Amino acid sequence: MSVESIEGQASQLLPSVIPPPGTATVETPIEGLLDKHIYGFNSRDQRSRPFNLLRSQVLKLARSRNWRVIGITSATPRVGKSFIACNLAAAMARTPEMHTYLFDFDLRRSSLAEYFGLEGEVGVTDYLDGRIPDLTSVARDVAGERLSLFPSFENQHHSAELLAGAPMDRLIEDMRRLPDNSMCLCDLPPVFANDDAVIIAQKIDAYILVVEEGVTTRKQVRDTFALLSPAPCLGTVLNRYQGGLMGDDYGYGYGQSQKYAEYYS
Repeated sequence: MSVESIEGQASQLLPSVIPPPGTATVETPIEGLLDKHIYGFNSRDQRSRPFNLLRSQVLKLARSRNWRVIGITSATPRVGKSFIACNLAAAMARTPEMHTYLFDFDLRRSSLAEYFGLEGEVGVTDYLDGRIPDLTSVARDVAGERLSLFPSFENQHHSAELLAGAPMDRLIEDMRRLPDNSMCLCDLPPVFANDDAVIIAQKIDAYILVVEEGVTTRKQVRDTFALLSPAPCLGTVLNRYQGGLMGDDYGYGYGQSQKYAEYYS
């Protein structure tokens, strides 16, 4: 037997750095998340509708191409990528017989903890820099939901070096080793903020690009595709859109949601 095959078998025997669902040291309550604009858990709330529609499209494409690790990014900051990532994860968590994992890799400006009301000091960064051996002490399971959160907290580390290191490669490898009924979503940094998103994009299966109506330019979108290539773009999300979709009066935009108020009530 060759040395390479022995090393390959040994890597398969290593325990995952990702704890199994239901074993997190801290459980996060779902109460109060609506006040933090997390709507995806409640399918009877009309504000969850765009995320349920997005969930269906993402799962359809991901399953057809055997994609397991999906990033969510934007060209520039403050266009709502973390808002989309958190609500998409919440909506996916309602998918029967599937478990969703949400990782915060926006190490310089982490938002996942804020959206879910998480407090603490130990986060993803502590694993990436080798201070903890795995993510057991980082994981938070949302009570009563099939969603595990892996937050980051404020730090002064050089993020690019951490994301390019061996612990990050090991984490991505373990994401791919999760059971087939798993989906990993990764909140990535904005593409033009630094080179962090470019580094991560080469490790994951595909990414979703969030753009903001009237803010994100065509050139920014085009340059984002070029920078993240050859990573495939699963699709784009037009955030804070006030009209319909492609001229049709289906009311996919947030500004059209009042048309469905009676249906959802």
